Amino acid sequence: MSDLREQAAEWLAQDPDPETRAEVQALLDAGDDRALADRFGARLEFGTAGLRGELGAGPNRMNRVTVMRAAAGLAARLPRGGRVIVGFDARHGSRRFAQDTAAVLAGAGLRPEVFAEPVPTPVLAHFTRAFEDVVAGVMVTASHNPPRDNGYKVYWGDGAQIVPPQDAEISAAIDAVGRVDRLPLGEGWPVHDDASLYLDAVAGLDIGDARDIQVVYTPLHGVGRDVLLRAFARAGFPEPVVVPEQAEPDPDFPTVAFPNPEEPGALDLALALAAERGADLVIANDPDADRCSVAVPAPGGWRALTGDEIGGLLAEHVLRHTSGDDRLVATTIVSSSLLGAIAAAHGVRFAESLTGFKWIMKAGGPGDRLVFGYEEAIGYSVGDGRGVLVNDKDGIGAALAVAALAAEAKRDGRTLPDLLDDQARRYGLHATSQLSVRVEDLSLIAGAMARLRADPPAELGGRAVESFDDLSRGDGGLPPTDGLRFRLAGGARVVVRPSGTEPKLKCYLEVVLPIEGDGAGDGAGGTGGDVEAARTRAAAELEALRDGMSAALALG
Repeated sequence: MSDLREQAAEWLAQDPDPETRAEVQALLDAGDDRALADRFGARLEFGTAGLRGELGAGPNRMNRVTVMRAAAGLAARLPRGGRVIVGFDARHGSRRFAQDTAAVLAGAGLRPEVFAEPVPTPVLAHFTRAFEDVVAGVMVTASHNPPRDNGYKVYWGDGAQIVPPQDAEISAAIDAVGRVDRLPLGEGWPVHDDASLYLDAVAGLDIGDARDIQVVYTPLHGVGRDVLLRAFARAGFPEPVVVPEQAEPDPDFPTVAFPNPEEPGALDLALALAAERGADLVIANDPDADRCSVAVPAPGGWRALTGDEIGGLLAEHVLRHTSGDDRLVATTIVSSSLLGAIAAAHGVRFAESLTGFKWIMKAGGPGDRLVFGYEEAIGYSVGDGRGVLVNDKDGIGAALAVAALAAEAKRDGRTLPDLLDDQARRYGLHATSQLSVRVEDLSLIAGAMARLRADPPAELGGRAVESFDDLSRGDGGLPPTDGLRFRLAGGARVVVRPSGTEPKLKCYLEVVLPIEGDGAGDGAGGTGGDVEAARTRAAAELEALRDGMSAALALG
């Protein structure tokens, strides 16, 4: 343990933060070698999502030393004199981390600019791509992680997240950084005090002219409220009713167990307010407003739409309001296959990518104009005739588009569930679900993946496995990744991959069922075809797939 204590002492000597210095000194004084090993025995890895981790001292935590090293590594990969835009959310430490980033970048000969106040991630991403002389952007955020976390997200000059080999090159440059107290630091950089550039763009999206819709909105204690309200006002919508208990930014997220709109209970306050007000729609952003969740009235209460359901609805809405054979819609290999069917019906191009928006934005080829991209984890990027507005997830642009779509349906005497039924009749019911297995020992995940590769199951959930792709070999024409894809009889599919952020093995399940009955496929809102019966059958088949995969994984 002497090596760990030496590392801790070296950290103490360079750390500019009195709080984390006191944390390390207390551990040294107490002789808490286990806690020291947790902080100094590993380090946060810089990858295609940048950095993300728990706040605290040491290289395995998010802190000022970690951030300054990341900024110095990034600076080493950027052209001297380049302009870099820095934004931050309202989490603990975010403002300080943004200021430290700017100081290091300025000291390295770059031209940083920092937002004066917390901003949504899509505002930073849009700003980064809006100017030719911007070479990179940094967003200090941990998105929907727990309150104890923070993170560091890097965008290139095109406003998209970095992808290999950029991440490996920056990581290597970080490794070469010496003590941060010896880094040259600059001062006096410009600041931005509003989000007008983004607001002008998002309010100009071609989303139709229907506006009569009453929305209840929650930012989940994050930074989305002010920008979303201004965007709705500019676009001509009635002002959404904001959940008062969750309206103000609060890094402790006091009203939710986990600040993610997909988590059970996260929307309870919004749903209760919507029922009280008789609202048409509930919209929620996650804390940095790059994701968008939607709930609608349903028999006996409200129901949240799945990420795939929202994705299918938004895709057709965007395609109805755009034109051109060069249009591209894209999603990931773990999202519903419905988007491919929609693209074929509309005569536009379709592409699948690896998981994550960094890959969605690279989908397609020369001559493709990406007008819509989405991933099942409630992430969407909407566009118009010019293409997508933001080269990343955009929870505010998606909220505007959902509100416009719901207003169009309301004007026609219909609802979003009615539109989902239309899609089921037209394309077949594409029902999706997940199986996530959390483990304490990461080697269990590696073992399960190895077993499935060596001996793929012949059937899952009573369906024969018709083909098997080992995505680590680049099967399917995608960059190699640790994943497996099983195509089953009847159009069903299972994709298995380790989580990139948690100790989980995740399985993405899909079944596709035709809608039987007179009127199926008419797409005009008719009552033909028993969609509810198909949903009941799909739920049972997804449960059978879940049981089959659980047995195949053999993880207890």
